[in-house]
Formats: sequence, C-alpha cells, structure tokens
Amino acid sequence: MNEIRVAEGNERAVAPALLRAEAASATGILVGLAMAKLLMQFAGIRQYGFFRDELYYLACGEHLAWGYVDQPPLIALVAWLARHLFGNSLISIRLFPALAGAAVVFLTGVLARELGGGRFAQFLAAAGILLAPAYLAFDSFLSMNAFEPLFWLVCAWIAVRIVKGASPKWWLAFGAIAGVGLENKHTMLVFGFALVAGLILAGQGRMLGSKWIWLGVAIALGIFLPNLLWEARHGWPQIEVVRNARLYKNLPVSPLRFLADQVAFLQPLALPVWLAGVIWLCVRREGRRFQFLGWAWLIVLGAFMILSGKSYYALPVYPLVMAAGGAAVESLAQSRDRRWLRTACPALLAVGGLAALPFGVPVLPVQAFLQYSQALPYATMAKTERDAVQVELPQLYADMFGWENMAATVAGVYHDLPAAERADCAILAGNYGEAGAIDYYGPALGLPKALSGHNSYFDWGPRGYSGGCVIVFGERSSEFITYFEDVQRVATIASAHAMPVEQRLPVYLCRKPRAPLAVLWPRFKMII
Repeated sequence: MNEIRVAEGNERAVAPALLRAEAASATGILVGLAMAKLLMQFAGIRQYGFFRDELYYLACGEHLAWGYVDQPPLIALVAWLARHLFGNSLISIRLFPALAGAAVVFLTGVLARELGGGRFAQFLAAAGILLAPAYLAFDSFLSMNAFEPLFWLVCAWIAVRIVKGASPKWWLAFGAIAGVGLENKHTMLVFGFALVAGLILAGQGRMLGSKWIWLGVAIALGIFLPNLLWEARHGWPQIEVVRNARLYKNLPVSPLRFLADQVAFLQPLALPVWLAGVIWLCVRREGRRFQFLGWAWLIVLGAFMILSGKSYYALPVYPLVMAAGGAAVESLAQSRDRRWLRTACPALLAVGGLAALPFGVPVLPVQAFLQYSQALPYATMAKTERDAVQVELPQLYADMFGWENMAATVAGVYHDLPAAERADCAILAGNYGEAGAIDYYGPALGLPKALSGHNSYFDWGPRGYSGGCVIVFGERSSEFITYFEDVQRVATIASAHAMPVEQRLPVYLCRKPRAPLAVLWPRFKMII
C-alpha cells in the first residue's frame, strides 16, 4: 500500500511539472513564430518606397492633435514617436507595425491556449496568422490597420478569461485597451458591439450585470472622449469622409466578393483551419463555452457588409477564429485515423502562405513581381479603390512608387525661380500623399512645407502664403490653375508603376491669383 501511495504521489507531482514543461515549450514555439514574422517583414521592408498614407501620417505627426479629419490621433502619435526614437528611415517608421504584427502572431497562439488548445493548437493558430498575406501586408507599413488586430485580440483574450472564471475586474483592463483602440480606429466600436451581442446570443448575457463591465465601458469612453469632443467641434468630419469615400472612391463590393476576399486575404489553404474554428465554437461541446467569439466573427462580417465597408475591415477578427481553429484541428487529430491532420494542416498553411508571400511583403523586385503575379489572383483581390483597377500592381504596392521622384521634380522647378520669388512661392499638391512627399523629402531638397486641401491638410491652411507664386501639381490641378491668370506648364512628373492619378503629372507655375490665397482656400477643400 505504501508503494502504491508513493507512486500516486509521484504522479501528482510529475503531472504539473509536465504541464509546465509543455507550456514553456509552446511559449518557445510562439516566440519562434513571432521572430519569424519579424524576419519576413524585414525581408521586404526597403524593397519599394513609402506608402501614400505613411507620408500623410508623418505629416500628421508634425501637427499633433486629438483628432484628424480621417482618423483618430493615435497613428500620428506613433509616427511622431517612431521618428523621435528611431529616426526618419523606412525601417524606423515601419518598426512599430512589424512589432505589432509579431505580437498578434504570438497572442493568437496564447488565445488558442486559453481556449484549451495544447502545443499543436497554439502552433497551428499562430502559423495561420503568420502566413496570412493580408496580415503580412498590413504589417509592412505604418497604418492603423497594423495595430487594430492587436487591440481586438487582447480584448478577446480578456473576455475569454472572464468567461472561464477570472475576476470580473478584468473588465477594467478590457475598457482601457478598448479605449486606446478607439483612439487608433473607430471600427473598434464594431468589435465592441459584436462582442457584447455575441455574449448575449451565446446565453452569457448575465455577465453584463456586473458593475465591472460598466466601469470598463466608462474607462473606454473616458479615453475616447478627447477624440469624440474633437469630432464634435469639427462637425463630425469622419462621417463625411466615410460617405464621400463610399460615393466617389471605394469599389462597390458584393456580399459574395466580400466573402471571397476573406478567403484570399487569409490565403485559401488556411480556410479549413479557421472555418473549423468557427464550427468548433458553434457546435462542439468543448467550444460552445466560447461561442460568443463565433457570434462576434459573424456579426463583424455582417456589419461591414451591411455598412458597405471595404472587405479588409473584417480582418482584425480572424485571430479569434484562427485560435479556435487550432483547438479544433488538434481535437480532431487526437483520433488515430486522423493524425495525418497534424502534418497536412501545417503543410497546407506553409504552401499557401509562402506562395502568397510576395503579395504581403514586397520581397521581389517590381518586374519579377509582375511576372509572378500573373499566376495568382491576389493582385486583383487587393484592389479596393476605383483607380486601382487601372494598374498592374496591387494597390498597396502601386501607392509606394513615385514619391521621391515627385519631390525632386518639384524641387527643380522651385530652385529655378529667382531667389526673391522663392521666398513667397507656395507648393500646392492635389492630395495628402503628394503633399506628404514634399514634406518628407523636401527638407533635404530645400523645399518649404506643402499646401493641400485634402483632409487634414486643409485644416493646416495656406501657411501665410499670398498666392502670388504657386507651384501647382497633382490631383485636381486642372481645376486649381483656373484660379490664376498667369499659368505655365513647366515640368512633368513621370512614375511608371504609381497609381493612375500619380502618372505623368503636369507641374504648373502659377502667378496673378484671382484672389488672395486665403480667400481662395475654401475652394481647395477635398474630404475623402
């Protein structure tokens, strides 16, 4: 009897040690995948140039405020921090997005663990996000889209812990993360609604009776309040941006195309994993406890389809169902006749992910990419705006070409002017990408800051210029030159791989304005 008792005691002592060892091993795997993510991002980080929106966010970082016409304030603060901490290079500006992407890979595996998944489940879930071309794409440049999945994922992880019995005080942390997420992108509201509705539909609405969840809501609103007040003071410009983009800029997307894009963005061979996760959350006994995540996924998709959102707007919700997919496949693979899944699923992810890699990270020179893209559909799937259908490259890559050449061409015109005239010569760009290119590359070329009527650039005004001499180029330039009596075409900006609106741009030297520039300024306004 004593021997039996000793053996039983040893088993009880060994079991926690084995669990700790397995957890440590799984954590090591997740760290390795996160490091692989960084290596993949850095492999193409300098292949092309700045993305259009990056130049705009850098300009916003020079005008820190509680809001901007087309986004909350966090991205401008991140741009400001990146410049002041790491410098002004492509690598410096893109470091934070790459780190956020690596964190999402790691935490997707952690969420799979929280859902009950073992080492294989965590590996498969993290690998699914690691090799998703859309995640690679959005983590390749500075934008709100690189950080949004991180906020959604951390909030989901907190909700899962609370459902499993953790202290409801965790709702305070949820509120803080959600509040910062709202300062990053307003679509955090969609996820918050989807999560709450998911809890109700999953029969866990009683959780909403906790005082801690409402204190969490108060914290989120408190963090969001400065941006909300800014929006109110400025006439809710974000609503106007969304409305105008839907009418004049974005490509209409049918529900069927929206769903097809989801498959392409995650890469088609990953579909069995995350779809298994949705099914596991809905019908499997061990997954139904977390059914609210499945409802949240469905509500997010439905909301963006109903609101005519771009198909990539739903991307931040996929780490949730990918984590569930890891747990689902692991559960299926426990049966002896299904153990082949442990090899087949990672192999499918690897084959599909590596094939789609050049569409997420610009690892190939442009001509090599154009040849490679003929065989795969991602170049067309990634086009979300009307102008993008006219170029060979995916919109993401086309918007990385031409900016430095643009600034150099304008600098040539500017420095050909007499010194006395240069002192009051403004540079007027048609959109924020063009203006951002002047602002970023201009200091090294001896250029002043640019003017533009596009979005927040309009709020920064004519900077005291009289309008007696204005270099005009870019979008809407054919309209702008009509405000001057003396107009000369002095140069052409040629960029072969850029978006259509940036190819073969005329540059005009304009004098004798029909009114002072401050009076004309409202005519330059463009909110889209």
